[in-house]
Amino acid sequence: MENVTEKKDLKFYWTMFSAVFTVCVFTFGGGFVIVPLLQKKFVEGLGWFESDEMMDLVAIAQSTPGPVAINCSTLIGYRLAGVKGSFIAVFAAVLPALVIITAISFAYEAFRDNIIVRMALRAMQAGIAAIIADVAYGMGKNVFNGKKILPIAIMFVAFAAAFFLGINVAFIIIACGLIGLFSTLYTQKKGAGA
Repeated sequence: MENVTEKKDLKFYWTMFSAVFTVCVFTFGGGFVIVPLLQKKFVEGLGWFESDEMMDLVAIAQSTPGPVAINCSTLIGYRLAGVKGSFIAVFAAVLPALVIITAISFAYEAFRDNIIVRMALRAMQAGIAAIIADVAYGMGKNVFNGKKILPIAIMFVAFAAAFFLGINVAFIIIACGLIGLFSTLYTQKKGAGA
C-alpha cells in the first residue's frame, strides 16, 4: 500500500477530490452501490487502501447515522488527510447530487410526466439490484474466506432476524456492534493473558 498520509500537495488533494467525485457521480441506488466503486477506485486503482481496510471503513460508515456515501467520504478523507481531507471528500461527495438535483428542479414537470424517464428509472432499478447482489456476494465471500465461525453465525442470524422476524435493522446493527466489541475485548484479554 502506498503511503499517502505524507503527500499533501495540491495534486494529492485534486486526486482525492476527483476520485470521490467520480465515485459519487456513478452511485445510483443508495449505500451498497458505493462499495464496489470505492473498492475499484481506492484499492485497485489508486492503491491507497488495502481491501480489508476499505471494508472496515465501509462497515463503520454503514453503522453510523447518515448517508453511506457521505460517511464513507468523511472516513476516507480523514484517513488520507485528516480534517481537511474530510472536508474536501465530503464536498466532492455532495457536489454531484447537488448539481443533478438543481438541474432536475428546473425541469421537474417535464421529468415527472415523461414516460421515457420513468422507464429509464425502472431499468436502473434492475441494474441497482444486480449491483447490490454483487456487493452482498463479495462481502459474504470475504466472511466465508476468513472461516471464522462467529462472523458467519452473525451474518445468518442477522439476516434471519431482519427477513423472517421483521426486527428493526437498527437493533440488529447495535447487537452486531456489541457482539463485535465483546469479541474483540475477549480476544485481546485472552492474548494478553497468554
